[in-house]
Amino acid sequence: MRNSYRNSQKRSVLLKFPGLVIGAIAFGAAGCMTVSDLLASWNASGGTGPSCKIKGNISIETGERIFHVPGQRYYAQTTISPRYGERWFCSEFEAWAAGWRKSKV
Repeated sequence: MRNSYRNSQKRSVLLKFPGLVIGAIAFGAAGCMTVSDLLASWNASGGTGPSCKIKGNISIETGERIFHVPGQRYYAQTTISPRYGERWFCSEFEAWAAGWRKSKV
């Protein structure tokens, strides 16, 4: 009984807003964003708060998405250009969920 109640709650949330879910997926596909990018972009803080110190950088050479945390070798010299798809993250988990990898140095 308990599991069926929990499952019905999960389904009801998706059924309440199917257009929003479909629209988000379609918009993301058209803009070459993954679902995890969309979810991360819906973060309440918007990635600009004082705790958002993780730099999401895109490699010019490879196009790879790499994030840098304070204290890493290239953190200070890494600049973020949102117009090129680069962004700030508030946690490493948020960066991982959006499909970025941590800098190796």
